[in-house]
Amino acid sequence: MADTDPHAVERLALPLPHRELLDQVLDKWSLAVLDRLCVQPTRFNELRQAIPPVSQKSLSATLRRLERNGIVERRVVSSRPVAVEYRITRLGKTLREPIDVLLDWADNHLGAIEAARRAYDAATATTT
Repeated sequence: MADTDPHAVERLALPLPHRELLDQVLDKWSLAVLDRLCVQPTRFNELRQAIPPVSQKSLSATLRRLERNGIVERRVVSSRPVAVEYRITRLGKTLREPIDVLLDWADNHLGAIEAARRAYDAATATTT
């Protein structure tokens, strides 16, 4: 990624299809769903209970996006009453490593980020 050096040739290329995919896979509800499904297949209502702040509508939309992208699969479980179970796909499991890299980055830089936030908040509080 280029910094302020005008001669830097490294550039972060983020074409629209990549940006859309990352937006869909790395949003807050998707990460919470994937965290749960990496452990075990889970029914819709169990996911709702495991992620209390998510609304039914948001969870449904998140699961549909993940299913459309091949990250999660939906299976109807023949039980009484009929239930739907979600599980992570083989493709979905490949997300684990890059997500872990991002989490490691966050762990390593959280102190600096919090300091930057405090400085920003203090500077903007005095200008408003």
